[in-house]
Amino acid sequence: MSTSPPITEPISPSALFAEARRDSTPLLICLPTVTADELQSLRDHILTALPGQRLFLAAPGAAASPDTGDGITMLDYTAAHTRSSWALTAADYLAAAQLAAEYDAPATLLLGAEAASISPSALQQLADSVLTQKADLALPRYETGPHDALVSSALLYPLTNALFGAPAHLPLPLDAAFSLRMANRLATVARKPATATPTEPLLWPVAEATIASFTVREVPAGQRTLPHPAETDLNTLLAEIIGSLFTDIEAKATFWQRARATIPAKPTQRPDPSTAEPEDITEMAESFRNAYTNLQEIWALVLPPQSLLGLKKVARAPAADFAMPADLWARTIYDFLLAYHLRTINRGHLLGALTPLYLAWVASHLRISAGDAATAAFHAEETAAAFVAEKPYIVSRWRWPDRFNP
Repeated sequence: MSTSPPITEPISPSALFAEARRDSTPLLICLPTVTADELQSLRDHILTALPGQRLFLAAPGAAASPDTGDGITMLDYTAAHTRSSWALTAADYLAAAQLAAEYDAPATLLLGAEAASISPSALQQLADSVLTQKADLALPRYETGPHDALVSSALLYPLTNALFGAPAHLPLPLDAAFSLRMANRLATVARKPATATPTEPLLWPVAEATIASFTVREVPAGQRTLPHPAETDLNTLLAEIIGSLFTDIEAKATFWQRARATIPAKPTQRPDPSTAEPEDITEMAESFRNAYTNLQEIWALVLPPQSLLGLKKVARAPAADFAMPADLWARTIYDFLLAYHLRTINRGHLLGALTPLYLAWVASHLRISAGDAATAAFHAEETAAAFVAEKPYIVSRWRWPDRFNP
């Protein structure tokens, strides 16, 4: 007498994912300082994103506890990252790396403030990039609006992409995933004495990964709440960020000057013109005109005559036509980088003189994007492409600063 095969229920994708991960290697997840309620919410959020994954979950002040059946082992650790932090610092990487070494965790996911706003898909892709695809560093690319991540779009992404060949749109990340060997490298860099600064020293993981020939991946990560810096003075904040980046670029000059393939920024198809009203940048344009009048003598110590002439044209343009050409912007930043290296003028004064130029780029960006996110993204890619095209300029000026002056 024959018997019918047993009827089985369809297995959900999440169950399949969990089964595949049940015997997987552990993932260390380091959280910022959170309340007890926030920790429980984050724990549930992570379990949803990574079902079946063995996890070491580290949270400042959390009670250490073994795995109770859900795959999570709780750890307590000292984190520099707080709920008000807007970017990962050297101290954050060091604390996470020490924990990874202690527990021999092959992959670490370091999360910043407002981590509960990260989508489950983003958490899964970051973890998979290191655990499965064996990337040494994985950074998220969050969806941003025309007013978001402007320092990254204007400066950090273009410089990182052009000089280090790594198209990381947010190279000063709020969240990052990395391998154990990347953790060890970050810890070594983080332990180096830093120059005196009133804030925690920053660290540039993309540059560290590329000079070590480590694999870097950028993963689409959807939307995320991006916390704002506690420092409200733009001069101070910009000097901190750009000063740190310029110092790092200066230290790695031997690497980025070598002939090597640079990944170009490739603008996608130009979006259709926005039907929205252009933003009113009249006050920003007028502010730049005043800066051009007041800072000409300082800028003349840094910029060649051709660039000064270009800035003069920008300053004279009416607000409706105000625009910072991408090639002029790229050369201007490269000249400031060189002046920082040569200490042409006091570094603090130099970075202060850069702020009005950055605000001119922002005004141009806002006018061009007209509140449209796709147009803003396209303009950011055009800016990055200009830095790639002008890379020979900074290489030549760096090598022969006295005789190379167009």
